[in-house]
Amino acid sequence: MNGIETPAARCRIRRARAGLVVVDIQERFAPVIHDWPRLIQNTLRLIRGVRILKLPILCTEQHPKGLGGTVPEIAAELSDPSTLHKNEFDCCAATGFLEALRARGIEDVILCGIEAHVCVCQTALGLLEAGLRPFVVADAVSSRTPENVRYGLERARDAGAVVVSTEMILFELLQRAGSDEFKQILALVK
Repeated sequence: MNGIETPAARCRIRRARAGLVVVDIQERFAPVIHDWPRLIQNTLRLIRGVRILKLPILCTEQHPKGLGGTVPEIAAELSDPSTLHKNEFDCCAATGFLEALRARGIEDVILCGIEAHVCVCQTALGLLEAGLRPFVVADAVSSRTPENVRYGLERARDAGAVVVSTEMILFELLQRAGSDEFKQILALVK
């Protein structure tokens, strides 16, 4: 095609440049976040799926002294124990975050975590400003209320982020059936 990027091409994730960012899924949030079990289940699917696909993963924690660490079930699945601690809501404003993405070759950023209308949305906006492509996983983000989840996702989408589901992003990264990776991903989503 004569070098013009189509809208569909702008919305398609590129596996060679993709990575997952798990935003602030911390202990003190557990009792107050809407549909916590779904958030944890789909985040675990994403982590396991991107590990099967050998993609990099970053994790952040917002003010861990006050909000605690990453919940144990998520922390146990992260192969790289390094976590970026921050006070900024927008991960991109935190020291070392953008550098960590660039060092891992991540340009297409799969976002999951909390809260959808605060840290996830502001990070999506920051990624867009940095020239990166955020893919916000709607069924792997949450907030204290369903309304705030909806507003966060709408704002991110309106700004240019791509809103996807866990299965959408995993199968798009796979691109085809029949491989060992496909069989492992299929087992995750069943």
